Amino acid sequence: MVEKHLEEVVGLDVVRGERLARSTSYRIGGPAALSITAHTYSALSQALSILDEDHAAWVVLGRGSNVLVSDEGYDGCVIRLGREFLHFSCSDEGQLTAGSGVQLSRLVAACQKEGLSGLEMCAGVPGSMGGAVSINAGTRSEWLGRRVVSVVTLRPGVGLRRYEASELEWGYRFSSLPTDEIILEVTLSLEAANPSDIAYKMERRMAYRKRRQPLGKPSCGAVFRDPLDHTAHELIEACGLAGACSGDAQISDINANFVVNNGRATANDVLILISRMHDEVRKQHGIDMAPEVKFLGFK
Repeated sequence: MVEKHLEEVVGLDVVRGERLARSTSYRIGGPAALSITAHTYSALSQALSILDEDHAAWVVLGRGSNVLVSDEGYDGCVIRLGREFLHFSCSDEGQLTAGSGVQLSRLVAACQKEGLSGLEMCAGVPGSMGGAVSINAGTRSEWLGRRVVSVVTLRPGVGLRRYEASELEWGYRFSSLPTDEIILEVTLSLEAANPSDIAYKMERRMAYRKRRQPLGKPSCGAVFRDPLDHTAHELIEACGLAGACSGDAQISDINANFVVNNGRATANDVLILISRMHDEVRKQHGIDMAPEVKFLGFK
């Protein structure tokens, strides 16, 4: 019944049984019971109302760059943001306003071309603007939240809300944005700069990532958040886990905080390694590492 009602919403695409492996950077995951793409604010709001009335589970999935989906899939509705959430524009004052569905790499390239500096730290980072803001993408010394002017969200059953920068708190891999609200649009403050200088900074950032991360194989990026005064990859390496395998999943020997898919890894293969990494670091170093990867569809 919920599927039928969703199909009647204008501006909403509905698919049953989509394999989520095609939509995650891990290339792992079973089917979703339902997948919808909302192309307008109205369609998104109507879809959420229908799902809520049916007490159906749902999750917003951007580019799937930090998600591990169960081999059995997800017995709920996966929501993607379409056309109305894929636009961005730059003002004469150097402000960038972007829909949360815009691919981050596209924004970085556009800002370089326009001579707007401030997003170089995100060069080569996968995912969408919404996902990047929600986790405050960046490093310990430079993160996206410091550029935020405002964020527009949708609280299901309530409506739209705009957060000004003064209302939000940011930290390393942290934002005070409510987790039960969907990010729709973000405005950032950037500075004018020479495009060639911006390109140079982007190239340096990309070169660093290529040296320190296993970019040639599917992964979800960093598995664990760096604990205070430590780096997760050094703690895991110190436990002798670099290169360890489970099935076709492997703890990277380039960066031990990455678990890569060597071709046919299952979600269970990856989960075994993630659990081993966590437990060994806690056993040998007394540190309880928090995961950055999000788990979808697991019991």
